[in-house]
Amino acid sequence: MKIFVTGGAGFIGSNFITHVLGVAQNYSVVNFDKLTYAGNFANLDSVASNPRYTFIKGDICDAAAVAAAMAGCHAVIHFAAESHVDRSIYDPAPMIETNVTGTFVLLQIARRLHIKKFVHVSTDEVYGDLAPGTFAAENSPVQPSSPYSASKASSDLIVRSYFRTFGFPAVITRSSNNYGPFQFPEKFLPLMIANTLDDKPLPIYGDGEQERDWLHVEDHCRAIQAVLERGRIGEVYNIGGLDVVENLTMARRLLRATGKPESLISHVADRPGHDRRYALNCEKIQRELGWKAAISLDDGLRQTIEWYRTNTKWLVGVREGEYRTYYQKYYENRDSSLRAITEAGRKPAS
Repeated sequence: MKIFVTGGAGFIGSNFITHVLGVAQNYSVVNFDKLTYAGNFANLDSVASNPRYTFIKGDICDAAAVAAAMAGCHAVIHFAAESHVDRSIYDPAPMIETNVTGTFVLLQIARRLHIKKFVHVSTDEVYGDLAPGTFAAENSPVQPSSPYSASKASSDLIVRSYFRTFGFPAVITRSSNNYGPFQFPEKFLPLMIANTLDDKPLPIYGDGEQERDWLHVEDHCRAIQAVLERGRIGEVYNIGGLDVVENLTMARRLLRATGKPESLISHVADRPGHDRRYALNCEKIQRELGWKAAISLDDGLRQTIEWYRTNTKWLVGVREGEYRTYYQKYYENRDSSLRAITEAGRKPAS
């Protein structure tokens, strides 16, 4: 099977490509990636010379480029997305362009080329803020809170419409917070780990009591493969680690694991519209596909901390350039940046 993978130079996409080429000799992969700030060739060093791997640089919003690259493929795994909530708050436009328009373009081309299966990788954030102690099932209401999660919910609904209207062979997955090697350090866990290892402050939004369900990226890759091979067309599958932990508790856990003091914790201004709880009911994928998370949070954290400790060259590389400006704006100068958003929202339209 020849798989067309979008966003394959990013965190989850690169881990999936490495996984599937390693476990399935009958798969070949076309990696179609724009190489934005979060895409990194170094993530794929281990497969770069594999004859079953091809890289094509391109934008999923470019229909001609997508059509040329997708030709001859049998299935699509759609990872490509603008995926950081803070970035969507400061500038929503790229989220809409990539996550909504880009998904539409992929669907149009995939339908025209008679793709056999289209796996659309989404997020638990589309379910919005959950009540304490509750878990979102696949039929729970979609109630996104941020421009990012709204753009993902929009793309989910477009995918669903293609199945319902055209009989298009699509499946949607919604995963909880991923962690593991090669994750860009704007996301919570790699940011906390990198700052801990460098004895820098750990910026915790608000009171830090936001609850997140943590899933190791290797478990997520196994789930995506299961959905590709056995998932039912037209269905949604939740993929969660079933390890729900408050952000502040997670930060303290990392500090204990690295022998660093809790004085490194620094509370910063909370994110506007910040959801308090994400958690997934994963009974459906366990029942239908026999998948469940295999890597415990304790083991996964140890592995991930060690990976960042021993891959300083990779970390230094991704922290260069644009990321420096991003970090200063969103963390070091967070109060002034949030004030700018608030003031912009109060101005009347010209």
